[in-house]
Amino acid sequence: MNRIIDKNRKHAKRKLHIRKSISGTASRPRMTVFRSNLHMYVQVIDDEAGKTLVAASSVEKELKGLKNNVEDAAKLGEIVGKRLLEKDIDSVVFDRNGYLYHGIVKSIADGARKAGVKF
Repeated sequence: MNRIIDKNRKHAKRKLHIRKSISGTASRPRMTVFRSNLHMYVQVIDDEAGKTLVAASSVEKELKGLKNNVEDAAKLGEIVGKRLLEKDIDSVVFDRNGYLYHGIVKSIADGARKAGVKF
């Protein structure tokens, strides 16, 4: 049990360290990623106004077929990128949310870049 508590504490510490330096604005919002064992979630947030501008997840009805793997993470990133471009947002700050930048997190970022979002 102590190993799990310590693991969660380390993740929270990494997350806070990253969030100290990253903030989203209306012109360049923050794109944050959360992944669980079953699903992936992406939000694009304007921290100044405290509003979520765009969100997508593998729990949505039309995205229900996406699994929690690298290939489907790229598709989710492309969907978020298209939704951002529809709202005339072409540049974001990427927040990996304390996760290592590889696998699913990297694939989401690459998918958004493929759709035309710069970061």
